[in-house]
Amino acid sequence: MGDSGGSVVSVDVERISFGGKEHHIQTNHGPVSVAVYGDHDKPALVTYPDIALNYMSCFQGLLFCPEAASLLLHNFCIYHISPPGHELGAAPISPNAPIPSVDDLADQVADVLDFFGLGSVMCFGVTAGAYILTLFAAKYRERVLGLILVSPLCKGPTWTEWLYSNIQSAVLLWHVWVSEGVPTSAVLQQVRGFSELPESDIVQACKSLLEQRQSMNVWRFVQTMNERYDLSEHIKRLQCRTLIFVGDNSQFHTEAVHLTSKLDRRYCALVEVQACGSLVTEEQPHAMLIPMEYFLMGYGLYRPPSQVVECSPRSPLSPFCISPDLLSPESMGVKLKPIRTRVRLEV
Repeated sequence: MGDSGGSVVSVDVERISFGGKEHHIQTNHGPVSVAVYGDHDKPALVTYPDIALNYMSCFQGLLFCPEAASLLLHNFCIYHISPPGHELGAAPISPNAPIPSVDDLADQVADVLDFFGLGSVMCFGVTAGAYILTLFAAKYRERVLGLILVSPLCKGPTWTEWLYSNIQSAVLLWHVWVSEGVPTSAVLQQVRGFSELPESDIVQACKSLLEQRQSMNVWRFVQTMNERYDLSEHIKRLQCRTLIFVGDNSQFHTEAVHLTSKLDRRYCALVEVQACGSLVTEEQPHAMLIPMEYFLMGYGLYRPPSQVVECSPRSPLSPFCISPDLLSPESMGVKLKPIRTRVRLEV
């Protein structure tokens, strides 16, 4: 695959959103919303959420952890890309608008980088978002420093998934035209991580956010992902370091292992989180902290010492929980060795 040319993108709307600045950008493949947090002079971290989610409902569990905030915001300016029509307060996309392909969405990421004047970036995606960013990395290899993927998709849809998704898509579309609204349960069927979660405060909060989604917009992203293709051969050429998280109860566990097997073993690590489903960022965000810190050490990145001292006694990143040798840069290195780590729940 190669880079595709394109024109300069422009901002249509700019507004403040949850402490960040949200930009509505017109790209070569339609408008997209990008919420920016942090210092623009820092390296860029680009995120992309799963179907029916946006950065608030997909990454808030991780980013609301003080340790994760100190790790990520100290080192990066974060650019949260929402799938078309998935941003907070989004209007319904016209039924006559063409449905973008997965390649269109990957090229859209490149347009976003061009708008902000970004060169190489770190990418962080969840399930469908992980697929889009992996495809982006395959098409624009020189623009990706590293990949952090949660419950990633890699292969094309199976016949079972294709049939099931199309039935659920029909349900979504029926509600769009008949009742002008979609019950949260129908949307949750498309968000595979949430379907595995027990009822909890996190799930209730995410359901509340999902009820704000425009059903037509969700249906369009579902259709896009139903037409995805197998990336197994394309990703063999990737040279960027990759950190993959998946819960051992996730229905995407096999897919995550398959993706790991196709990547260069010198640059890839698989972290399996025990007693966890697909949405690790919401279910067990603390389990992600130590692996991410090791991963970022390979780039010379770290958390500020003052934040290390102030972290809570139960934090996995507390200096009382780990030895100095474990945090040495040599423990990871630039060439990350393949690992399979089971992160256990704290008692």
